[in-house]
Amino acid sequence: MQTDSQKLSVTEKIGYSLGDLAANLIFQTLMTFLAFFYTDVYKIPAGAAATIIFFGGLIGAFFNPVMGIIADRTHTRWGKFRPWILWTAIPFGLIALLAFSTPNFSPEGKIIYAFTTYVILVLVYSANNLPYSALSGVLTGSMSDRNSLSAYRFVAVMVAQFVIQVLLLPLVLILGDGDKAVGFENTMTLFASIGILFFLITFITTRERVLTISTKASTIGQDLGDLVRNKPWAIMLVLTVLVFVTLALKGGMYIFYFENYLSEMQVARFLEDIGFNGFIAGLNSLLTSVGLNEFLWPKDAPTSGFSLFNAGGIICMIIGIGFSRPLADRFGKRDVFAVALFISSLFILVFYLFPPDAIALVFTAQLLHGFFYGITIPLLWAMIADVADYSEWKNHRRATAIIFSAMIFGLKLGLSIGGALVAGILAHYGYDAQLSTQSPETINGIKLSVSLYAALPFLLGVACMFLYEINKRKEIQIEHELSERRSAVKVLQPK
Repeated sequence: MQTDSQKLSVTEKIGYSLGDLAANLIFQTLMTFLAFFYTDVYKIPAGAAATIIFFGGLIGAFFNPVMGIIADRTHTRWGKFRPWILWTAIPFGLIALLAFSTPNFSPEGKIIYAFTTYVILVLVYSANNLPYSALSGVLTGSMSDRNSLSAYRFVAVMVAQFVIQVLLLPLVLILGDGDKAVGFENTMTLFASIGILFFLITFITTRERVLTISTKASTIGQDLGDLVRNKPWAIMLVLTVLVFVTLALKGGMYIFYFENYLSEMQVARFLEDIGFNGFIAGLNSLLTSVGLNEFLWPKDAPTSGFSLFNAGGIICMIIGIGFSRPLADRFGKRDVFAVALFISSLFILVFYLFPPDAIALVFTAQLLHGFFYGITIPLLWAMIADVADYSEWKNHRRATAIIFSAMIFGLKLGLSIGGALVAGILAHYGYDAQLSTQSPETINGIKLSVSLYAALPFLLGVACMFLYEINKRKEIQIEHELSERRSAVKVLQPK
């Protein structure tokens, strides 16, 4: 018989991680290309697009706690959280396709269509991803196995991020034969089909094992009361906001750093010297020799360099994720997270020091930042699952989904703040998109944004870890005592 401490199989870990790969094919597209799609492909005015994204995102953020309450009170033969992955798989795929379609409406009709499909998409995303995230807290009661599960999960996230940030635009050009509108629809059809299949695999391959040991169901008031009295939860909420402020700020600013600060000539020379241009030329020669279309990689140096810059960072993040579990098993999640986040912050700060022709140093700093940040990626979500255990340990009640919903609210809030900071900082420093060369003040603002301003939230996150009490010793204590309680309840349950 399966127990809450049963060691997860590789099949179950892979099956679970495929759900995050599926969701992130859509989520990463929203974060990276939604504004571009609305303004450059669907031809919605930039102001209207910003309003759609901001208010649509807020609706999705505030729906998360509601979804957490619903998920915690779901009871089916499949468990609390798994059925939501099944129920939302097809709707998620379909609405994602509709959100990136371009029906020929009037200007006002386009805005209404875009807002409606985006809001529905973020609501369905919450109904899918909140239970999915909470599921990691009930697949196993072993904190060590949870570290491993998180590592599998976030390798899948990095794969999706690589596909979107590096390959999506070439795919759009290839699948649309140069027509971006057709290309986005065909690409999203591909992603939606893959996503639906992967969600179904996640549902089939996973099992919920950690059940609440409370003798009666908790009320919504009790759940909320437990939440506000949970100090580790409050710290993790602040940490989540800070982490995603940095991710959104530096992610949104890097393209301006490449286009307006780094020397275009030196970026082109760097791509040539490392053999990247030759690689793309050889790949296209191979494709055309067998009757296929060329791989339409961006030809201008800043865009090409930016894509390769992202690719290198993501690959190093995946490598860093591989070190996450053994380090956390030995030293504890909290300490490893704090040290790795601090070191990764240092490699953000140094971006301010690089001259515009130091392309190799820019790429090296990105690779090292990616490696150390990669170590932290699975630990953040594993610590959130530990907070759910801490709440049950302290209160003898478990409310997994509402804890995760608050963290996902923090994620969306951080992304909203970071995204708004990108536009706000550019405006403050006098950025003018019509100018071929920006003013020295604007350039300095861009440099500050990808270095000091981006590093500050990370460094504040490191400070938060000094207040987070679930260290390695506490992890072992909580896991041991909860295991004993659950075993005692099973013995007392009627056969």
